[in-house]
Amino acid sequence: MSDAPVVHVVDDDESARDSLAFLLESADFEVVTYASAPAFLEALESARPGVIITDVRMPEMSGQDLVARLSTLKVKMPIVMITGHGDIPMAVEAMRSGVVDFLEKPFSESRMLDALQRAFKSVEAAPVSTDQAAILKRVESLSERERQVLDGVVAGHANKVIARELGISPRTVEIYRAKLMTKMQADNLAALVRMTLSVRGE
Repeated sequence: MSDAPVVHVVDDDESARDSLAFLLESADFEVVTYASAPAFLEALESARPGVIITDVRMPEMSGQDLVARLSTLKVKMPIVMITGHGDIPMAVEAMRSGVVDFLEKPFSESRMLDALQRAFKSVEAAPVSTDQAAILKRVESLSERERQVLDGVVAGHANKVIARELGISPRTVEIYRAKLMTKMQADNLAALVRMTLSVRGE
């Protein structure tokens, strides 16, 4: 099993850790779990290279703080962040800091495995930006209102905040958001944020 890809799971919730470890081991990953960010940092020196999965909300050190600390330490392991619905602004900010993907709970098994596949690919090669022209074309196809909603989403704002800023209802924001997701060909929020940040150079 030593040649299997290694996934480091950092989560203070024991049942969530065990459940994720079971899923990943079933998919032939080698999994090492940690009950806190400090525990992972302590083991970092001897940890095998791989992908890190971290929860956002943890008591001793948040996932966001862990990302910042790993950046300071120049650790190059790709990071996938798990977030509750209320943590979207933090997750968007984390993506600006280089997190490969973030998953909103509850997430499907396939969504997690897709995120890991993307993370491991990011180690093998730098992302090619040949599709940036296509993404820019999609952005240009958005209406002015859809672009305003996109700006709000990428800034990490909740629908009700975007609604208040634009003077429309949260339900209307949901409709615009669904339309722009279709036009941008994004199947989830992380993909939408990733595409938008890539063409903005952020």
